[in-house]
Amino acid sequence: MKYYEVKFSIQAPEELFESVCDVVSALAGETGFETFEQHDNGLTGYIQRQLFDEALLESALAALPFPDATVSYQVEEAEDRDWNEVWEQEGFEPIVVDDSIVVHDGRHLPADLNPSAISIEIDARMAFGTGTHATTRMMIAALRSLPLDGKRLLDCGTGTGILAIAALRLGAREAVGYDIDEWSVDNARHNAVINRVDDRFVSLLGDVTILNKVEGVFDVIVANINRNILLADMPAIVRKLAPQGTLLLSGFYESDVPMLTEKAESLGLKLSAKKVDEEWCCLSLRNCRT
Repeated sequence: MKYYEVKFSIQAPEELFESVCDVVSALAGETGFETFEQHDNGLTGYIQRQLFDEALLESALAALPFPDATVSYQVEEAEDRDWNEVWEQEGFEPIVVDDSIVVHDGRHLPADLNPSAISIEIDARMAFGTGTHATTRMMIAALRSLPLDGKRLLDCGTGTGILAIAALRLGAREAVGYDIDEWSVDNARHNAVINRVDDRFVSLLGDVTILNKVEGVFDVIVANINRNILLADMPAIVRKLAPQGTLLLSGFYESDVPMLTEKAESLGLKLSAKKVDEEWCCLSLRNCRT
């Protein structure tokens, strides 16, 4: 997976610096940036080369609501390395969701784990989704609230496969995931084997157009992807959602909700639940088509 490393230099009054960094990361995140590192002079952001659109980034930064701040940036090709090497070498602290699901790396478990909690082991290899991000935690909690027994699930942008695996462990009959990144597709299959659900999980390489080759519809569809991709892909995704099925969306900020719900309503969906965590949002939508 090839990335650009974009170094944002931020000039702002000291009392505004943190706020400007937060807004710059939010604006850039809307254009496809996946992660940021803050430093003394600003931010360094990372985005897949195939998703980088400099004109879109310029347009986003033009909306910066701080007249006393200036932002410049420099684009470089990022070192071609394993972006999850820290996870692989050191692991991550376990994440407990609603005291009923624990996501861990196979080496670290909470000392006071609920004996009845569902245990999900994730070996992250160059893929997004360990449960540490607010959006992943909210999506797992949303899945936990659904009646999944016997249901068929689609995981758009599957990453490590964590959402599909969680659904299968919660009783789903079958899960199909897809991702544009070959590493992620392989990692999702690997994690399905670790969690002994590989006989019920299919991981496909491709973007949303891969759904043209997938038969049938799905009772539940999950998509933890950035706002712009969700807006572009939602029509194709909704075509694969069964009547009265549930679509769970995350990967965006609460401020993005109006445009996403407007798009969803135009496709026959109705908002049934919303959750916010650290300004990130998760929506549950019901397909009202019969």
